[in-house]
Amino acid sequence: MNTLLIAATESEIGPFLKLPEQQDSETEVLVTGVGMVATAFALGKKLATARYDLLLNVGIAGSFDRSIPLGDVVCIYQDTFAELGAEDGDDFLDSDQLGLGQHTFEGISQGYQALNSLPKCRSITVNKVHGNAAAIAETVRRLKPQMESMEGAAVFYAAHQAGIPAIQVRAISNYVERRNKASWEIPRAIENLNGWLRAFFNP
Repeated sequence: MNTLLIAATESEIGPFLKLPEQQDSETEVLVTGVGMVATAFALGKKLATARYDLLLNVGIAGSFDRSIPLGDVVCIYQDTFAELGAEDGDDFLDSDQLGLGQHTFEGISQGYQALNSLPKCRSITVNKVHGNAAAIAETVRRLKPQMESMEGAAVFYAAHQAGIPAIQVRAISNYVERRNKASWEIPRAIENLNGWLRAFFNP
């Protein structure tokens, strides 16, 4: 299977890339840079010149859902561009409501052994990660997300436009709250994510 592995930063998939078996793998790797704009640009360039059977987007993420422990790996089955729309006083009108186009996209959440044991979660993609209590409460009320990242929906959008199946898998590095780096678990999240990657490619 011709797979494109997509990550925002090399550090998120570094341990997997160092595996001996990965050196001989036919899987291509695309490090896009952080954010939906960088992701869309890099992925658009890649898909303009190559065809893949599967897009696999992985990385760390923040969790609104505190029932999921930090470091755990989840599968994102649905992702939304959270800020795509317009403010109308205290209300927010999303792009669907405005007639400007789809803002929520879905990915694959089953059909692969390595996905079976993962919690299936809804996510949002943002330009500005949440760190304000009022904004967090409003986002939860409006969208009911479980996770947030800065790239996921851009990958799902590109996959939708290109007609290619896509999987998004994230490891939880922090809870969505006022910025508190002391509580982050980035090393554990990366370790677990890369363990999952190894299981995915070597079932």
